[in-house]
Amino acid sequence: MFLERSINQANNIGWIEVVCGSMFSGKTEELIRRVKRAKLAKQKIKIFKPKQDIRYSKKKVTSHDNNSIKSKPIKSPSKILEVAEKFDVIGIDEAQFFDDSIVEVCNKLANSGKRVIVAGLDMDYKGNPFGPMPNLLAIAEYVTKVHAICTRSGKMASYTHRIAKSDELILLGDTRKYEALSRKEFIKMKKKSNGKG
Repeated sequence: MFLERSINQANNIGWIEVVCGSMFSGKTEELIRRVKRAKLAKQKIKIFKPKQDIRYSKKKVTSHDNNSIKSKPIKSPSKILEVAEKFDVIGIDEAQFFDDSIVEVCNKLANSGKRVIVAGLDMDYKGNPFGPMPNLLAIAEYVTKVHAICTRSGKMASYTHRIAKSDELILLGDTRKYEALSRKEFIKMKKKSNGKG
């Protein structure tokens, strides 16, 4: 496999950067910004996203303000390893939707000398750690937590509140299905939905 060959030949170690936060906090926007800067520096880049994320485009990573960049939709993180050899920088959007194998994939990429930039929700709509994100945060050299603005109080928002009626853990959506809330407003809404408010 290329990963073992390249690490032994070049003895070149990369790193992992994770950009996390609630919805509407600018995670994807930050991922796109970092990747575009690498591209301007003549580095070879490749961006991946989960195949099920078709909210704005099937083949582009797109932020909520319509900033976008070409990406490769994949079902399994192992697909990244199959095509990553010729690239310097690997971007991964919506990492929370992948299974836990994304953690090992990111480690292998970084160990082989790649710069790996991962963006994803750190918490689900219930306020719980989301999928593989806690483990990605643990292994990353650099972690950036970005914040949205609470739609109810105007304060810093770290939580994603689901407006749409659904108990599914994964429900793709935008401002019609979700809103960003501060801790105080999120707790209020949780109490209200549990019939305690």
